[in-house]
Parts: sequence; structure tokens; C-alpha cells
Amino acid sequence: MPKPDKIEIESITSPGRTQWVDRGKYSAMRSALLGVLPQTPPGVSVAIAKQSLLPALPADLFPAGATAGWWLKAVQLDLEAKGVIERAAGKPVRLFKHAVVGRTAVTS
Repeated sequence: MPKPDKIEIESITSPGRTQWVDRGKYSAMRSALLGVLPQTPPGVSVAIAKQSLLPALPADLFPAGATAGWWLKAVQLDLEAKGVIERAAGKPVRLFKHAVVGRTAVTS
């Protein structure tokens, strides 16, 4: 049964496995991450994305950026599993928003 203060997330690295996490932190990180990712490859590295999104995170949820790294990875893997964002080929990992022909899948 759904929990009002939780959201169920997936991971591209563990298909079929889900996890319940704090809805407020997930939503804040999702919004911040989508706000810094470009629409086209090659995208931005995870390190640059984190550096860019930290100022957009609510201080009451992420005081001084606490736990932002874990939440960034959780949201990244969930959005990849859902096809909202993609990785560009190569290293380091670079992320960008998934585009659908004729329109954009996600807007920030």
C-alpha cells in the first residue's frame, strides 16, 4: 500500500527491485537534477551536476548538502530506469535528459 510520505523508486542497475524513500527529499533532488541537465548529449558529468544543483536544494532537507550524494545517485538511477534521463557513452558518466522525437520527455 502506498505511503503518503514515501515514494517507490527503481534502479537501472537492479531491474525489478524497488525501494521506498522520503518523498520530499526525492522530489527536491529530482527537480534540482532535472534543472541542471542539458537536453542533448554529451550531457554533464555527475560531479558537475552535483556541484550545480547543490544551491537549489532546500536547506531544511539537505543542510550544508548533507546526504546529497546518496540522493543524487538514487534519483539518477531511478530516472534512468524510467527513461527520463540517459547516460552518454564513455567515461566519466555524463547525463542528459531523454528526448522523444517531436517533443521533450521531461521539462524542468
